[in-house]
Amino acid sequence: MNTADHGLPVDVPSTALFTDQYELTMLRAALKAGTAGRRSVFEVFTRRLPDGRRYGVVAGTGRVLDAVENFRFDAGVLRFLRERDIVDEETLDWLAEYRFSGDIWGYPEGEVYFPGSPIMRVEGTFGECVLLETVILSILNHDSAIAAAASRMSSAAGQRPLIEMGARRTHELAAVAAARSAYVGGFATTSDLAAGFRYNIPTVGTSAHAFTLLHDNERDAFRAQVDSLGRDTTLLVDTYDVAEAVRTAVEVAGPELGAVRIDSGDLLLVAHRVRQQLDELGATDTKIVVTSDLDEYAIASLAAAPVDAYGVGTQLVTGSGHPTASMVYKLVARAESGEEGAPLVPVAKKSSGGKTSVGGRKWAARRLDADGYAEAEVVGTGPVPDALADRQLLVELVKGGEVVAREPLDAARDRHAAARANLPLSATQLSRGEPVIPTEYAQ
Repeated sequence: MNTADHGLPVDVPSTALFTDQYELTMLRAALKAGTAGRRSVFEVFTRRLPDGRRYGVVAGTGRVLDAVENFRFDAGVLRFLRERDIVDEETLDWLAEYRFSGDIWGYPEGEVYFPGSPIMRVEGTFGECVLLETVILSILNHDSAIAAAASRMSSAAGQRPLIEMGARRTHELAAVAAARSAYVGGFATTSDLAAGFRYNIPTVGTSAHAFTLLHDNERDAFRAQVDSLGRDTTLLVDTYDVAEAVRTAVEVAGPELGAVRIDSGDLLLVAHRVRQQLDELGATDTKIVVTSDLDEYAIASLAAAPVDAYGVGTQLVTGSGHPTASMVYKLVARAESGEEGAPLVPVAKKSSGGKTSVGGRKWAARRLDADGYAEAEVVGTGPVPDALADRQLLVELVKGGEVVAREPLDAARDRHAAARANLPLSATQLSRGEPVIPTEYAQ
């Protein structure tokens, strides 16, 4: 199924106010100065990866395309801007007709990136491009941070499936975006029905401790759940005594019991004990699902445990300690003048303290070693070397204001799995380290 919006009621009618006021003040001043129509190139990149991370993951691209399409200043928005005296009438007239008419190129969703990678390139007039800064960064910074955490977790989990279940630990709309990003990063399912509805992500869910506590005893709770959902359901067994609950669960559901869930205690020890008990009771095919504040390190520590699936919430939706990807949106080139066809000249901020950037409209390619694995991210502003011509990373996303690159979410998920597999093996190490491949600049 296509990831296009299915009309979820929590959608906002316009993304135009997902912006900072200074973008409108710059537009107002540029209109007055006659420079708002000057051709410009903005790029999204990060100067560094979060501390200890070895690669980043591009996520949110599809949501950016939706946001650009819905960036419209309707009557209510214009009235708000007028009443607050945020812009003048000339600017209001300009905004009333706003439609992005430029081009957007970017790394396809699910691709990996490194410091300096031109993750997204936005080209058009200064006025139409500058307004998109905040909404683009808001989406890419959040979604890429979640996808990177999800990727590390899915790598640690190996072939065992991961369930996203963090909706109760973040903003209700952020939860939908987080579930989407987690799916790109390798999670198999989500508990969030809004994410399932909008993005067609498989959903799962059984019961919480409240359901057990509702009943007079655990046996009654299990019987009610099995009668309703069938023997293949997942029973939560750590409300009281785990061993007694496992015994009762198998007595109620029989050896065909689908799974048991463990949500507390020493998960490594408890999982071994539960597996032994299930096998002794003849429930050899009953799976074990573990939850309880898991992150990639906890998942890795359970690699030798008889665990069949992991449920992850808080650590996932907060980026496992890194809730933003620290991406920036910078003007890197602009026309020499407002004349049609005026050549582009590179521009860049000069700054100390690690905030320098490289000017010029950039391309990017990934060079491979003799074994076909990535060995360098090559970024340049001049001609693309012949040897890298078929390794370029940026693809056209928007052409002349029209989206040209929508794709099913599964395509981004598959792309990420392939991109991660193409990195050196050390990319999946959880120990602190530098980016797994260097970024090289070519002129």
